[in-house]
Amino acid sequence: MADWAFRQASMSDVEAVAELRATVLRTDLVRLGRYDAHRVRQRLRDGFDPAHTWVIEVGGVFAGCVALRPSDDSHWLEHFYLTPALQGSGIGSSVLRELLDRCDRSGALVRLNLLQGSPARRLYERHGFTVEFEDPVDVFMVRRLPR
Repeated sequence: MADWAFRQASMSDVEAVAELRATVLRTDLVRLGRYDAHRVRQRLRDGFDPAHTWVIEVGGVFAGCVALRPSDDSHWLEHFYLTPALQGSGIGSSVLRELLDRCDRSGALVRLNLLQGSPARRLYERHGFTVEFEDPVDVFMVRRLPR
């Protein structure tokens, strides 16, 4: 696994993140009949909050992003994307472990949603996430605090 690091996102990262989102989600959105090249990017732009987003860098180069947005009773893990060449390299698991450790120390549940059929579901299940509910497009998962 390559060395990686976080840095706080800024508004100047929004286009790189929007492009990565479009790349990463394309296969699943096409399969679900919901791919729209403009919408997939615009939804990210509309909800991008650099205060709760980190850029993942490998060798000092943009490699992905992740957001952890606080809510009333939990944190929402959002916009967790890695460039396709790095998927399966262990970086995603390492990043996720780091974020979950932070949430565990603060006593926060972690929630997320992902698209039906997404291969990322296996990653989340390995890290203790379980399905709360699902619909024909999305799966909503939660990770409760470890005992």
